[in-house]
Order: sequence, then structure tokens, then C-alpha cells
Amino acid sequence: MSYVDGFVLLVPKKNLAAYKRISTRAGKVWREHGALDYRECVGDDLDVKFGRPFPKLAKPKPGEAIVFSYIVYKSRAQRDKVNAKVMADKRITMDMKKMPFDVKRMSCGGFKTFVEL
Repeated sequence: MSYVDGFVLLVPKKNLAAYKRISTRAGKVWREHGALDYRECVGDDLDVKFGRPFPKLAKPKPGEAIVFSYIVYKSRAQRDKVNAKVMADKRITMDMKKMPFDVKRMSCGGFKTFVEL
């Protein structure tokens, strides 16, 4: 079964273009080092009538977009190897002060796939 790193973050809409540039470059690096899939998704249909809608969960401020992202790997072991290579890659810079969103409000984690069709 595959392994997934998942992320939910809030990006000011005025910074979406900058975020897209950064994530497009990052996604290419992740894929080059072995990630099977890399997606960045911007909230679109979030006014759902059941469960806990993303806006209630993430609590965006006015003018912020909710971004859901994920990276797919063959396994957790492969994910750990890929991430080690990515973090050592000079093309990836993680200056948290220059990110186009507040990293303190980002949620992330690794997930074991238990249903894969």
C-alpha cells in the first residue's frame, strides 16, 4: 500500500500565484526524487451541509484560500528516503519567514493507506 504526506494550509489569495510558483518547483523536485504523485488543491466547493466543512476546521481569515496538498509514495520507507533527498537538494529552500503563508497555521502529517482501489 502507498503512503501519503498530507497538508492543509491557509494562503492569502493575493499570494496564491507566489505559492503556486514555489509549489510547482517543489513538486518537480519531489517527483524527480521518487514521489509518485504531487498535488496542490485550492478549495472550491467548501460550503457542504454535512460533517465539519473545511472552513470550520481551518478557520480562514477573510481573503485566505484553503489549500489541501498531498504527496504519494510507494511506502513510508520510500517516503523517508525521498524526503531526505529533497531536503538535501539545493533547489529547495525553506526560509519560513519568506513563505507566502503562515507556516504556524499549517497542518501536516504522514498517512498509511488502508484502502487503495
